[in-house]
Amino acid sequence: MDITILNESLSYEIIIKLIIAATLSLIIGIERELKKKPVGLKTSLVIATFSCLLTIISIETAYSTPARDDINITMDPLRLAAQIVSGIGFLGAGVILRKGNDSITGLTTAAMIWGAAGIGIAVGAGFYIEAFVTVVIVVVGIELIAPFLLKIGPKRIRMKELVLKVLLKDEQNIQNLLSFMEENGMVIENIRVRDVHIASDHSLFEVDLRFSALFKSDTISIYRTLHTLPYVQKIELESLG
Repeated sequence: MDITILNESLSYEIIIKLIIAATLSLIIGIERELKKKPVGLKTSLVIATFSCLLTIISIETAYSTPARDDINITMDPLRLAAQIVSGIGFLGAGVILRKGNDSITGLTTAAMIWGAAGIGIAVGAGFYIEAFVTVVIVVVGIELIAPFLLKIGPKRIRMKELVLKVLLKDEQNIQNLLSFMEENGMVIENIRVRDVHIASDHSLFEVDLRFSALFKSDTISIYRTLHTLPYVQKIELESLG
């Protein structure tokens, strides 16, 4: 009778842990979903819930395995959970994308995948309050502190990255463009120039730039400003932030 009651209470505890892990993961999933990121509600839910389940299995197996006189059995309660942390990296790597030479996106989403697994492990091990506080800290940091610093923080933090591709008429206009951008507070980080032959005796110059500008300068206003230059033939502008 006592064993039956114990098993029932253990089953209820496991169900509660899985529900808590799934609920906390929804907070992260909603945050990613609102920003239209690859990892949303379903992915976060699956990662956190299964991580919680595997942690429970790892702990319960370690403590429920009966001892034997002929074999010395030693088991680490969190051995399986440790493999989750390293194994989830393969899933996180799938959302990291590289654009151009230096632009990398998806790092925050990959970290969120790893964090969702961490939530499942924490809840599975019984650290409910710690898991909840961690989720609150992460969401507050992403949604409140980071945007706050982007408005009043150091100038470098308040700058957003953009990629510019522009066609120029003459070679001397390359320096004119660079000088104009620097005078308007744009910090040039990378530049690439190549010839574009449009006739046997005439060429244009394509300039690819990666630069930073203050957040108060929106992409459209920068586009219009650069398009007013008389020596500019064509502009393609992309915001990386």
